[in-house]
Amino acid sequence: MKLTQRLLLQSTIVATLLVAIILGAVEWRVRHRLEVQEAVVVSSAPPNERLALEAAADDRLLRAIRNDVALASGFALLVALLLARSLARQVTRPMLELRDMAQDLAGGDLTARPSRSISGGEVGQLADSLRQVAEQMETRLWEMQSEEALLVALTESLNEGVVAVDARKRVVRINETGRQLLGLRQALPFPASDLPHEPQLQEALQLVLFGAPPIFREIRLAERTVALTVRALSGGGAVLAMYDLTQVRRLETVRSDFVANVSHELRTPLTIIGGFVETLQDDDVPADLRRQFLGMAEANVQRMQRIVDDLLDLSRIESGGWRPAPVELDVSEVAAEVLAPLHLRARDKGVVLETDIAPNANRVMCDPTAAGQILSNLAENALRHTASGHVTIFTSREDDGVWMGVRDTGTGIPPEHLPRIFERFYRADPGRSREAGGTGLGLSIVRHMAEAHNGRVKAESTVGVGSTIAVWLPTPTFN
Repeated sequence: MKLTQRLLLQSTIVATLLVAIILGAVEWRVRHRLEVQEAVVVSSAPPNERLALEAAADDRLLRAIRNDVALASGFALLVALLLARSLARQVTRPMLELRDMAQDLAGGDLTARPSRSISGGEVGQLADSLRQVAEQMETRLWEMQSEEALLVALTESLNEGVVAVDARKRVVRINETGRQLLGLRQALPFPASDLPHEPQLQEALQLVLFGAPPIFREIRLAERTVALTVRALSGGGAVLAMYDLTQVRRLETVRSDFVANVSHELRTPLTIIGGFVETLQDDDVPADLRRQFLGMAEANVQRMQRIVDDLLDLSRIESGGWRPAPVELDVSEVAAEVLAPLHLRARDKGVVLETDIAPNANRVMCDPTAAGQILSNLAENALRHTASGHVTIFTSREDDGVWMGVRDTGTGIPPEHLPRIFERFYRADPGRSREAGGTGLGLSIVRHMAEAHNGRVKAESTVGVGSTIAVWLPTPTFN
């Protein structure tokens, strides 16, 4: 039943009750008074006094009726009030419940629902509508939260830094990559003025905010090279996308340096060989000088061969074409094999070759070829830069692995060169290294072989005192 119909019906019922109560009371009182009056007049009054008595009785009857009407009206009013209160509660109770539910929804509690007891009529329809609104709002909120979580997951998984600036020039979204690139830790939102004051970045942002087309630039942020893209948002504001090009530019530099170094390393022996060949074409060259030139040409050919072999080894390791097959090795045996061909050169230079193998680190898990090449490169490099003193192959245990390396009493390496000695073709003293016959690739090969075994390298040196270069190899506990 509709609310208006209910109210009309209830009002009619109340009015009918009031009229019925009043009429009933009046009728009962009139009948009662008439019966009493007739009885009194007929039984006791003389004939000549009956008219006066009847007039007086009528007056009393009129007053009694008035009193009865007033009493009945009061009683009827009381009953009407009680009924009206009961009916009002029936009407207002669901309205109050719906009001409280609407306030809960407005306060953010989307789980609020009207009770199922509210049904039928306009109030029931209103309850059903509010229930549907709450369910739709809850569903849409869940969808928005899901989309927000998906958007956050997507932006956080990007290798690009993403920064969103709204129309009021506030940063309203930034992913972790963006924070790292820009060095920001402020809680969102924060003013766009807190972004780095890099002129090209700020200029691009301002231009796009004022309606410029997308801008693409390469900028410098601290020590990083960053590709910056700034685009306008449809609702005002802008989004900045930043990609870190530092590693790409570094690799390009390494590649360029590598090509230049290879060209230089091969050009020198080729030039020497070409000069000797041109000289030897003269038949007047004495036999002893011819033999000397041929020996020097052979030495340079061997040097070129070593460079090519090292480059092939390095390329094979870096490309994954070589994978280690670790086995349990006795470091003392490997060290003896490595030092054997170096004794003659060491004796000529007055250098003592020795080993210092720790009892608890005499065995390692390493590929046999890699172990020999690591120690051979380190030992030859140490002997090359040691004029007198000692070159020692050593081991020591640390945590769950073994340090295996070579220390010497040579010239040492200046501290500014230590971080780069494992780079290809890098030399702390280029001229002296070439004179000693080094290719500049040995330490790079050592590092790559160590990393292929999930190991690492370290270098310590003091100029004029000597150097220590070692490889850490993880190894299980041997019984």
